Amino acid sequence: MTESHFINADGTVKEEILVEQQAWESGSADRHGVDPEQVDALMAEVQAKGYVVLPNILPADLMRSVKAEVLPLMEHDGRNEFEGHRTRRIYSVIEKTLALNPMLEHPLILALLDRTLLPNYLLSQLQAISVMPGEVMQPLHHDDGFYPIARPRPPYSAATIWAIDDFTEENGATMVYPESHLWGDVPPAEIDVDKMVPAVMPSGSAVFFLGTLWHSAGANHTDNARVAATAQYCEPWARQQENYSLAISRERAKLCSETVQRMLGYSMLFPFIGFVNGRDPLRLLK
Repeated sequence: MTESHFINADGTVKEEILVEQQAWESGSADRHGVDPEQVDALMAEVQAKGYVVLPNILPADLMRSVKAEVLPLMEHDGRNEFEGHRTRRIYSVIEKTLALNPMLEHPLILALLDRTLLPNYLLSQLQAISVMPGEVMQPLHHDDGFYPIARPRPPYSAATIWAIDDFTEENGATMVYPESHLWGDVPPAEIDVDKMVPAVMPSGSAVFFLGTLWHSAGANHTDNARVAATAQYCEPWARQQENYSLAISRERAKLCSETVQRMLGYSMLFPFIGFVNGRDPLRLLK
């Protein structure tokens, strides 16, 4: 039998691997130049509730320029109830615009991700979204529900939803169910939506949440669209929702930072996952 690089014969994680993981997590704040005490406090809230709102972490004028960039790209309404028949989305975003990259790799978000997922975690999907007037509440879901492993369990993904426009209760702010990340398997029909909380926040804010948290987009009861962006990240051993090796050209990937390049799949989970011709795929962008 081949010796495992990670697991002892009794099934426990090797001590050196645990030490490496602890060092990675403890160094997350310093690695991204953010306050370690702030990251500790935010992670405590995430672990307790499954989510945390991060107000005003990007300037509103940047959100206005992002909105001007993405709105012309939103041409088609959703195709089903989940996408929303009055909601417009952009997929393969990086192939079309780099406007969302500052949200994708915000230092505070990266510090939280470093405390949640293994090193070289991947971007699972990235979207710009416009929820139009009259849109109804999205079906309840948790983002890593398509990984066929019973709950309760650790999250295999984490996500951000960014307020490009202000998020209000009236215009359909994301609805979250506190502490639902701790649940076992629950049919959506049994969830009491009256106990859900709207992630009300101004433009330039984000809500960060675990892939096991039940949530949905709210109904838009106003006369104006609500524009948002979402980035979902997954463990480096998990399959991404968007197939970035096909959706994003190498030429576009070269325009991104090395952080985003690694998220797109130009990275490895030591020692063997993700290689190209036996070597680190980041070499392909040099």
